[in-house]
Amino acid sequence: MSTVRITETTLYLTFRLGEEVFAIDVKQVREVLDLTRIAKVPRAPEFMRGVINLRGSVVPVVDLKMKFGLPRTELTMNSRIVVMEIDLGGEVTILGAMADSVHEVLELEPSQIQAPPRLGTRWRSEFIRGMGKRGGEFVTIIDIDRVFSSDELALGQEAVLEEMVEERTAVNG
Repeated sequence: MSTVRITETTLYLTFRLGEEVFAIDVKQVREVLDLTRIAKVPRAPEFMRGVINLRGSVVPVVDLKMKFGLPRTELTMNSRIVVMEIDLGGEVTILGAMADSVHEVLELEPSQIQAPPRLGTRWRSEFIRGMGKRGGEFVTIIDIDRVFSSDELALGQEAVLEEMVEERTAVNG
């Protein structure tokens, strides 16, 4: 397992998935959206809930809970879509991730962040950059770039493109 050591004070967006609080570097967050209509995409990976139209751009939306092996995200008034930039082999991809709720921006210094545990966590350790604290709760800082492989997202994007071509063909007949 190769981990990247956090060496500077960083701002993190905190959000909840089930009972757990997670955080990602705010530099990767574009915006947080209220829940909007998500169009399903046939043949997409199970964790990909569909796509949204974000000011004319098609943005894939994933269910991080499903990606982490948890039950599907149940939609509530607090559900949000975190639109972020992820690096896939040097190419920046825009992605929406569903969260049960979004909390705050939290500033953590390196001394406040511990290395992820090697054992006893249900999350794959290569996804975790470290563990911080928010009040009395642990915050799992995730490396969102490592959560998704380029192959997985390519499959999802391929399914989106196929669906768009099929729709245009049906319309233009």
